[in-house]
Amino acid sequence: MKRPHPTLLRDQRGVTIIEFALIAPVLLLMLMGLLDLGYNMYTTEMLQGAIQNAARNSSIEGATGKEAALDSIVTTAVRAVAPSATLTFNRRAYNSFTDAGRPEDYTDVDSDGTCNHGEPFEDANGNGSWDLDRGQAGFGGARDAILYTVTVNYLRPFPVVAFIPGQTRDFTLSARTVLRNQPYGKQATNPAPVTRNCP
Repeated sequence: MKRPHPTLLRDQRGVTIIEFALIAPVLLLMLMGLLDLGYNMYTTEMLQGAIQNAARNSSIEGATGKEAALDSIVTTAVRAVAPSATLTFNRRAYNSFTDAGRPEDYTDVDSDGTCNHGEPFEDANGNGSWDLDRGQAGFGGARDAILYTVTVNYLRPFPVVAFIPGQTRDFTLSARTVLRNQPYGKQATNPAPVTRNCP
């Protein structure tokens, strides 16, 4: 049997390219994941800043009727980062901060966690049915607490979907803030909640 040439065993030319070929896919995957994460975090911060500004502008007297203009400011700020983003806006008015996002009170007679079978509830928003959210849509009045929610959906700029399991092609984020309207007038007194029965 012929022994290999001694200089061939010591020859390391070309080793670097083989090492790079082994490491490159993992390195590129990590880099894409970090870039995607950074992009999503930056977009979230831009959205949060824009809705804080819009919410402050919504809390002053005379903001009612300027929904489109205020939402346009948020849309412009977000689309500067994510041009293909679609945004949805939601404003709900509450009498106090503690009411924000709370369901209407009801008596769960059968302990099933659902308002049903004629169980009594307090119709806080006066719409005649039990709601998971006791607020009313819109800007509210003086001194009302307004919950402003913006949901953004956009396509991911990096193709992480093909390499990282559990990821989707589009990314959805939501930001919300709650502020009290300025005391430009006396707060409207809500009528006492009417007791009704769940269907």
